[in-house]
Amino acid sequence: MDLPIVYYNETEWAKTHTGNKVNKKHAIAGTQNIVIAGKTLIEEGVTIRGDLATVKIGKFCVLKARCDIRPCLKIFSKKPTMCNVIIGDYVYIDEDCIVNAAQIFAFVHLGARAVLGNGCVIRECSRVLPDTVVSPDAVFPPFSTIAGNPARVIGTEPMCTENLMTEAMSMYYDNFVPRQGATLVP
Repeated sequence: MDLPIVYYNETEWAKTHTGNKVNKKHAIAGTQNIVIAGKTLIEEGVTIRGDLATVKIGKFCVLKARCDIRPCLKIFSKKPTMCNVIIGDYVYIDEDCIVNAAQIFAFVHLGARAVLGNGCVIRECSRVLPDTVVSPDAVFPPFSTIAGNPARVIGTEPMCTENLMTEAMSMYYDNFVPRQGATLVP
């Protein structure tokens, strides 16, 4: 599999010491509660609500434009509590997704405009198709192909999903390079 090279304007992006590349046009709140493992891309318009609870994002993840990552709300002893969000390694979250999940395991692909309900869990090597709406507190097994409103398992992902996602996310990161030259066009 060969992914195209994507050029970006260096003046619009920040690069961290762990290799994360973050578009400067974002809405990230509570940075002290956001942990990103490294080599993750966060595009324009992404919202991450670390001011509500801890958000952990693994390595080699891609958060496409206008994604919204926010902690889930749970009731413990009649008290509302914001719970942490954990996103595993090699996760691709396509444009306009709303993630209110408790956990997204590693090697998961969320299609565009997917909505993950409050406290749901998507296990490893799964794929959520575009426009899917996952119910609150739903739990999906590994290697699931998930679709619909409300979401349900409609198939299975291949056993090589881990290898495919590892290769794709590593290549995506490596092919995301600054544009060379004096005139930069966004």
